[in-house]
Amino acid sequence: MCGRTACTLAPDEVSRACSYRNRGGQRRQPRWRDGDADKYRPSYNKSPQSMSPVLVSQRHFDKTAPVDECVLASMRWGLIPAWFKESDPSKMQYSTSNCRSENILEKKSYKDPLLKGQRCVIMADGFYEWRRVEKEKQPFFIYFPQKNGPSQERKEDQQQDVTTSSTCNTVVSEKGEISHDLAEESEAPAEWTGWRLLTMAGVFDCWTPPGGGEALYTYSVITVNASPNLQSIHDRMPAVLDGEDEVRRWLDFGEVKSLDAIKLLQSKDVLTFHPVSSFVNNSRNNSPECLQPVDLSSKKEIKATASSKMMMSWLSSGSPAKRKEPDTNETKGEQDSKAKSRCKPAGGLQLWLQGANKKPRTK
Repeated sequence: MCGRTACTLAPDEVSRACSYRNRGGQRRQPRWRDGDADKYRPSYNKSPQSMSPVLVSQRHFDKTAPVDECVLASMRWGLIPAWFKESDPSKMQYSTSNCRSENILEKKSYKDPLLKGQRCVIMADGFYEWRRVEKEKQPFFIYFPQKNGPSQERKEDQQQDVTTSSTCNTVVSEKGEISHDLAEESEAPAEWTGWRLLTMAGVFDCWTPPGGGEALYTYSVITVNASPNLQSIHDRMPAVLDGEDEVRRWLDFGEVKSLDAIKLLQSKDVLTFHPVSSFVNNSRNNSPECLQPVDLSSKKEIKATASSKMMMSWLSSGSPAKRKEPDTNETKGEQDSKAKSRCKPAGGLQLWLQGANKKPRTK
């Protein structure tokens, strides 16, 4: 299953991290659907019913758009079928946060949107899963291995006085690649070299209240049997799309029909993981502590394992001022106090955590 994720990038960073190549091989940077960037809130601990960034074909919103043109949308986690008759979506009597790939053509809630081509890709830093250890459950954070280190240009002193002079599809970098992102408007967006987001296959639907009102877009994460390296944690995992070609084929419902797209839903041994604190168990906890690697021998000190080294490098070189504050009711002082009392960060991760609660710098 997949019941908790993290997505900590700011909206413009998500857009840059989702750059893709269309059928013609041209690199494009998806824009946010009108108003949806404001609906999305970065979070270290996303649970069902929250809004997440989802990549879909633009054709779903604009019938004249090329089917291989992508757009980012904020959708609610937990699919509400278009045929749902209640006036309140919270009255759904069964969970639709996940759907099993084996049953996707057997259940109307998922079959209908799948056959309509309503396929999406859920974007996240990674997801959490719990392994039962005797009477307790040990949480793990699971994500793509990071092949490239963060750009060396991502330094605070190089982020000052950087301004934008491009269109909405070209965003000035505060995370590096300055020479690329300051290129002329006619040039393709630079390939993202920051944290590689996890790309999970899903289906979505659009529900409108019976009495009228704003349409609600919702999605379900498709799951498959766990890969060999994750079976010791849980027997299920999200259906991961590995690479731009698989993402393009899953979204391109014009060229790739549903029965062919289903073949992409395979168990893939492509993810890595590290243990994290039980702090993440409470979905109301939303701070960097959720992602911090822990040493299972003591559960107190941070341990920079091989699997988490690239994550720590990415976090330490990120721009805290660039990231939005997580959606939380706690004050900064309360968050700092809790973080200090539960664990002691080490190395580069400490630097990132110290600035994690800074407010975004205004331009």
